Amino acid sequence: MTTEAGPMETPLSGGRGRGAVRSSLSSLEVDLRLFGMVAALAVLWLSFNVLSDGLFLTPRNLWNLSVQSAAVAVMTTGMVLIIVSRNIDLSIGSVLGFTAMIMALLQTEWIPNGLGLGLGQPYTWIIVVIIGIALGALIGALQGFVIAFMGVPSFIVTLGGLLIWRGAAFQLASGRTIAPLDSTFQLLGGGPKGSLGETLSWIVAGIAIIAIGIGLVANRRRRRRYGFPVRPIWADVGIGVIGSLVVATAVWVCNSYLWPPALAEAYAIENGIPIPPGGLIIPTGIAIPVLMAIGIAVLMAFLASRRKFGRYVYSIGGNPEAAVLAGVNTRWTIMRAFIVMGMLAAVAAVITTARLNAGTSALGTGVELQVIAAAVIGGTSFAGGIGTIAGGVLGAVVMQSLSTGMTLIGVENSTQDMVAGVVLIGAVGFDSWLRRRRA
Repeated sequence: MTTEAGPMETPLSGGRGRGAVRSSLSSLEVDLRLFGMVAALAVLWLSFNVLSDGLFLTPRNLWNLSVQSAAVAVMTTGMVLIIVSRNIDLSIGSVLGFTAMIMALLQTEWIPNGLGLGLGQPYTWIIVVIIGIALGALIGALQGFVIAFMGVPSFIVTLGGLLIWRGAAFQLASGRTIAPLDSTFQLLGGGPKGSLGETLSWIVAGIAIIAIGIGLVANRRRRRRYGFPVRPIWADVGIGVIGSLVVATAVWVCNSYLWPPALAEAYAIENGIPIPPGGLIIPTGIAIPVLMAIGIAVLMAFLASRRKFGRYVYSIGGNPEAAVLAGVNTRWTIMRAFIVMGMLAAVAAVITTARLNAGTSALGTGVELQVIAAAVIGGTSFAGGIGTIAGGVLGAVVMQSLSTGMTLIGVENSTQDMVAGVVLIGAVGFDSWLRRRRA
């Protein structure tokens, strides 16, 4: 309800130094934990850039980093909701491997042998993706039913799923590598041909900037309508400008990464394009899997914060008994969370299989640990009820940045695993310390 005096604005108290910074962040309604993660990521990138003699912050490395983070980020958005509801899913790596193998066999053997159609049909990739995601949803529903309606702990059910789906993936192809895949399907994995190019990338950037502005205006109007405090005008303008700069910079970096000369020359010959004296320059732009990951993150954030399903998940994680007394159908909600998780694992399988242009029985091995670590590093609490989709995605980028940076400076794989373990323990320890402090 709007009062006669008009809606209240979040006060901006005066002060200097830390007090002024805190006051400004308060006016911007910035999640301090998320802000700290962004600052830590910036320090991490700068450190790796110095240690790698400037290789880390090159357009090529940042573009590859975005593509490599996409599959983990997609699954992390689902894992956040699973952990928020006080559950865990250890099977997602095996679900990824199983659905990936099914999709590979569909393209190379089952559709050609069953329907008499070879690779390269315009609808092959659509059939494959739909069946893969439906299969992921079915697996999630099966595991979610056992957890929610039969009362078996999620740790046990998904640990069993980890073994079952891994074994099933191996038996399907007897350990063979299934390749090559459909040429259109391969575009979903990224690569120079699986990217938007310069013009489309700038169009996407323009749409994103407009969406940021519309979102800020809509949020301000909604708060006014219900009489809630609104941010100062300067804070909304600041958020809009910063968000727009981030989008524009990201697209500029993607467009600064050019196609390899040999690939550009082959493309020019194939399409009858004259090659200029200096060589054909083709900006790569945003990779399709990155666009998919961003779209899914936005959708999951909307689901988590604006829909009843998301609010129910957080209420179950915050206080299960209170959620039951409030009339929340906790069993159905938890089952739906696992269905969503299964679908996201299948989407990650699409990205990973398309990128490799092959399906293997070992695909997805160990991915569950990366996804859980990304969610926890992103601020999701194992105690339940706390966690954000944005934090989870940022956690995925942090994990991939650690791996990429250490590879660039020549750190051995065994040492990389140890560092990732230390970071994970540190994140959980920090979460425990925060909860004790709030208690």
